Amino acid sequence: MKKDIHPKDYRLVVFQDLNNNTTYLTKSTVATDETITLDGTEYPLVKVHITGSSHPFYTGEERVLDIEGRVDKFKARAAAAEKARAARMAAAQKTSKRAAAKAEKAEEDTKEEPK
Repeated sequence: MKKDIHPKDYRLVVFQDLNNNTTYLTKSTVATDETITLDGTEYPLVKVHITGSSHPFYTGEERVLDIEGRVDKFKARAAAAEKARAARMAAAQKTSKRAAAKAEKAEEDTKEEPK
């Protein structure tokens, strides 16, 4: 087993759940610029989106956790794909109309040549 691989500079840090403003005071090596005063003492602050106190699995609540806008991004991608598909279909129809017109003209030309 390797020796001296674990950090030794643990300090007290406050983790704050942004969903329900629950705070946890624990030791950590995480680097942060924000601070919070808790019980008259100033501690480094780390904000998190979800913890055990707000996670639906642990609370029994059913809710959509879309912090990063993943659903919106998916809907935008789907709309863009549908728009691109419609443009390809329009181009294909335009091309097929041109090909049909060329074929019709070629057929008329071949009918006129045997005279």
